[in-house]
Amino acid sequence: MALLDQATDQWLALLRTSPAFLKAIAFFVVWMAVWLPVVIPLATLLHWRPPKPLTTEQKLPILASLYLIAPLIVWGASWVEGLSFLDYGVRTLNLAALMSLGLGLVLGVLGLAVIFAVQRALGWVDWHWENRERLSPILLPVLLLGLWISGTEELVFRGFLFNELQQDYSIWVAAAIASLIFALLHLVWERQETVPQLPGLWLMGMVLTLAVWVDGGSLALACGLHAGWIWGLSCLDTAQLITYTGIGSKWMTGIAQKPLAGVAGIVCLLVTGVVLELLYIGLPKF
Repeated sequence: MALLDQATDQWLALLRTSPAFLKAIAFFVVWMAVWLPVVIPLATLLHWRPPKPLTTEQKLPILASLYLIAPLIVWGASWVEGLSFLDYGVRTLNLAALMSLGLGLVLGVLGLAVIFAVQRALGWVDWHWENRERLSPILLPVLLLGLWISGTEELVFRGFLFNELQQDYSIWVAAAIASLIFALLHLVWERQETVPQLPGLWLMGMVLTLAVWVDGGSLALACGLHAGWIWGLSCLDTAQLITYTGIGSKWMTGIAQKPLAGVAGIVCLLVTGVVLELLYIGLPKF
């Protein structure tokens, strides 16, 4: 028993002193190793065989199985490192955190509203207000789903991964690497549609890192902003509130009608970054 304890201590010491990039690789390897025994029978039940694209009905339960495990893996990493979730940006759910979360939601939805309003003015999209009644039953479920997805992804990428990489790299190099990994891992779900979105996904990761920075290391603002984008785009798509007219170039509106694969989505992210900087120059820090 003593030998086992000694070996465990030596292994933990080695892991703690390893380069940050190796720790990141170990994190994702462990995450996948824990997930595989869950996803294999689930995929069989849902009749999904990679690399076949996932349908919406297949994607949600498979994504849920992956994301439900994530906090456990992050907790394991924090235990190895001798840290807590506080070190990864998870703060007490107090008034300040709720205000940051709410502000992020507003900024995310408002940014989408502005960018689609401009596209409507240019004749690139048509709004279908006659479908607005479809919004009521989906608003709350999609919001909750967006908060869950954004909370999990922010914990992993802007919480654990970003903080680990900062041990060996400068803040912006760490942010760039974490954002690149964040973008590339989206290829797991939809390769063909994701490839044109990779630059936008990388920039999205950088803007979300900026949100963490201006919020004093808390993930609340980034979670709200991320959830706002998910909420807004999912509601527009599910309720079929807009259609693309084909007048605007796909490079402007987004390849395959994906905003992050076009100039419009990139501009939305850049403007959001500028707004974050301007807001937090003048706003008091809680």
